Amino acid sequence: MPQYTEDQKKIALVLLHEPKTIDELNKQLSIPYDKLQKEIKEMLKLKVITQGGYPSKYSLKEEIATAVKMRKENASEDKFKLRLKIIIEAQAIEDTLLKKKMGEIKGMIEKEKEFRLYDIYFAPVIKRDGDYATYLEINLSVKDFRALARLLFFYGPSTIEIISPEKLELTASELQDGLVDMADMIHNYNNYIASKMNLEELENFNKSLFG
Repeated sequence: MPQYTEDQKKIALVLLHEPKTIDELNKQLSIPYDKLQKEIKEMLKLKVITQGGYPSKYSLKEEIATAVKMRKENASEDKFKLRLKIIIEAQAIEDTLLKKKMGEIKGMIEKEKEFRLYDIYFAPVIKRDGDYATYLEINLSVKDFRALARLLFFYGPSTIEIISPEKLELTASELQDGLVDMADMIHNYNNYIASKMNLEELENFNKSLFG
């Protein structure tokens, strides 16, 4: 998913309401003219905006404008505490199986009642070092610390970014509920691993985890 600059985000927000010429954008945003030209050129390349009319006016593409409005409406109705951006990575020796499994993970996340989704980007599968790889980039909110623990344990994101809030307070019961769930999940996982390994394999596995 393209990573937009802060200036590109500002331009998109202005164009969300109505088309603008580059002079109108320059006056409204106070972005230096040469910098503004560069950003607009890049946004046209990314097919985020369109150009038309005389003098030329720039518009946010209709499907993108609709998605932004829906996201704003989603955010206004969102009662969940934590807003996150996560990336879930995966690789396999066979591309069809990888697509299927990541599609299943995407479907599972979409059905989670304690997550509120803003968008999911399913990256194209690429071949890398003899294997196939892909990832999901997900913008979502989670209900509470307990839901966050579930997200981390069951979906194993490789990266996680806290979008909001800047500060979070938890009650003792909220913290305890989440920690109890985490302890239970880890205990079940340990039992499963122990049942699949002999003593030597288990010792080597523990050494790899704890050095």
